[in-house]
This record gives sequence, structure tokens and C-alpha cells, in this order.
Amino acid sequence: MADRFFLNEMPLYIPETSAMGSSMSETGDSLTKLIHHPYKSLCQILNKTALDLTNTVVRETWVKCGKRAQDYSLYTGALGTALLLFKAYQVTNNKGDLALSSDIIKACDSASRGSKNVTFICGRSGICALGAVVAKQAGDEQLLDHYLTQFKQIKLPTDLPYELLYGRAGFLWSCSFLNKHIGEGTISESTMREIVTDIMKAGRKLGKGRCPLMYEWHGKKYWGAAHGLAGIMHVLMDMPLTPDEQEDVKAVLRYMIRGRFPSGNYPSSEGSESDRLVHWCHGAPGLALTLAKAAQVFGDKDLLQAAVDAAEVVWNRGLLKRVGICHGISGNTYVFLALYRLTGNAEYLYRAKAFACFLQDKAERLIAEGFMHGGDRPYSLFEGLGGMAYLFLDMNEPSEARFPAYEL
Repeated sequence: MADRFFLNEMPLYIPETSAMGSSMSETGDSLTKLIHHPYKSLCQILNKTALDLTNTVVRETWVKCGKRAQDYSLYTGALGTALLLFKAYQVTNNKGDLALSSDIIKACDSASRGSKNVTFICGRSGICALGAVVAKQAGDEQLLDHYLTQFKQIKLPTDLPYELLYGRAGFLWSCSFLNKHIGEGTISESTMREIVTDIMKAGRKLGKGRCPLMYEWHGKKYWGAAHGLAGIMHVLMDMPLTPDEQEDVKAVLRYMIRGRFPSGNYPSSEGSESDRLVHWCHGAPGLALTLAKAAQVFGDKDLLQAAVDAAEVVWNRGLLKRVGICHGISGNTYVFLALYRLTGNAEYLYRAKAFACFLQDKAERLIAEGFMHGGDRPYSLFEGLGGMAYLFLDMNEPSEARFPAYEL
């Protein structure tokens, strides 16, 4: 199990007030010195790395591909590069980044025509939703109308699963994204209600017994954020739910809390006894983000404590030997940012800072030396260095940081 992560030997907490006051900042190794930087000066370092990485990501995923979207997904493809550029624009106000983001989205739009993939992370709805938001930011009303029209023409296949990456929850997240960034009512409540009803009906049908809602993907009853209960519940909590539906969501979360491993980590699927994965996609990190959201939505102290408990697993076992958002250190860092946003506890901001420092100091060297996996698509948003760049940019405004395509 320990071969999946690096031992976390970083200090449990260094208050910002004493960040530069320790002799360790002068005598320690490079990681220790970095952790002792005050937060604002650290962000300047992270920004430079992020913008350099963004240029590299653009070159590797766009320019070298002939400025065509060979893979149009947000997960591993060109749309992830477009989202990274949009994030860079939000930090630097560089209009060139905004224009290039728009160009890449247009290529993804063309490449995905006729696709049956309909979710934000892997399909058409993500292209249209992000395209609309970028067009609005650029003041292009005609392009905004184009993407909204295309979005509303998306038809959900009858055999569509229910999970986040490829299913109904993933399309529903796109609806929430548009309503947040374009305006409430952009996607009608009736459109979303129909999908919510389908998700609840299917979950109740399969969930007879101890858990009120259950879903299958490829024959497994997954628990995690990408394919299972955590992701579906996360999306449902952005919907106007009936009291009965709210109780079902809370009961599902309590069911999973009761089913934790003694370590505090979570199974990847129903009945699994393998306590190995500490990822956003499977394990404590994705559950921590969902439980933190539930604590906010329902005002439930037990759910908050469960989120805190899951974050402890991430601190102890979350320095993964991978760099990305989905199953790497970059994604796991968002657990601490979410809990900082929710609680205001500076120790969580420090933990996010520590994980980011580890990446800044060690990631590229460890990847080059073969001690860390750079991702099957090493420059992509969800698997590779694109995700690290996105995180570093998000560190500028920690109270506004959101796990891409998961937290609104």
C-alpha cells in the first residue's frame, strides 16, 4: 500500500505569522525552505511555474497536434487545455489566453459533433457550457447564443448511466455550471428536474435494502466521485430536492460513513475490501469533498466531522506518486482548500500550501527520475501537469478555489 504514496514528513502545521521566523527557512532542505515562505510570496512562485507549465501544455496538446482537437474531452484532451487557459486569464487578465481558450473550444465543438458523450468532463455538454462562459467573458453574444443553442439540443441516450464522468450526473453538472456562470434559469428547472427524477428513480430501484440509493457502472456499485455514489450525491445537492430526496441523499452519505475502513479511507465499490486508493476518483479525497459540501448544504455536524476525518486520510496517505487532478497530489490538495473554505481553519490552508510546495519542489524531478507517474497523458488536465498548473493558479484565491468540473 505504501508504494502508492510518499511518506508525508512535512510539519503538521506552521502558522503564517511564523512562516519566515524559523531558522529552518535558512538551514532546511529546499522543500522546508519553500514551506516557510509566506503564503503570498509562495503564490508568486507557484504562478510563475503555472504560467510556464500552461505554455508547455498549450504547445504539447494544441500546437503539436496541428491546432486540432484530436481528443476533445476535458479529462485528457484539448478542452482541459481550454479550461486551464481560462483559469490563467482569470488570474492574469491576459486577453490572449481568453482568445486562445475560445479557439480551442471551437475546435472541440467541431470535433465532437455527433458524439454520444454528453457530460461536462468527457462530452458535448462540457464543450458547450465552457464555450458559453468564455464567450460571455469575451463579450461575444453571437457565440454565446451559439453554444447555448447547441447545449439545449443535446439529447440524453436512453441507456445513459448515472455517474459523473459519462452519465446523467455529468450532464446535470453542466446545467448547474451554466446557471451559475451565465445566470439562473439559463437551463430550466423543469429540464433538470426530469433528470433528477430519473436518477432518484433508478437509485431507489437498485438501492433496496440498507442503502436507499445505489447505482451500477460496468457491473460494479461504485462509491467514489468519478463513477459512483459520491459524485452523484455531490451533483444532486446542487438541485432543488424534495424533503424525501434530501433525506435519501443524507442516508446514502451516512451509509458510506458507516462503511469506512478502520483506516478512515473508503472502499472504491460496494463490498470491496481493498484499502488502497486515496484518489478523487476512488477513496477518501472524493468523499471528503462531497461530505464537506453536504455539511454546508445540510448544516450537519456529523457530516462535517466525517469530512474532517477523510481529510486526515488525505494528509497521511495523499502524497501520491502521481501528479494529476483525478488520481494525484494536485487533486488531493483540493480537499484542504474545500475544508479551509468551509471552516476558515488556517491549518487546512497550510496543508494545501504544503502539498503545493511538495509539487513545486519535487514533481518534475521525480517524474523525470521515474519515481512519480506523470500521467498516461502527461500534459492533460486530469492526469498530468495541466492539473498541477490549474491548482497552482487556484492557490491565488484559496477561498474561491474549486476542484475543476466537480465543485461549483
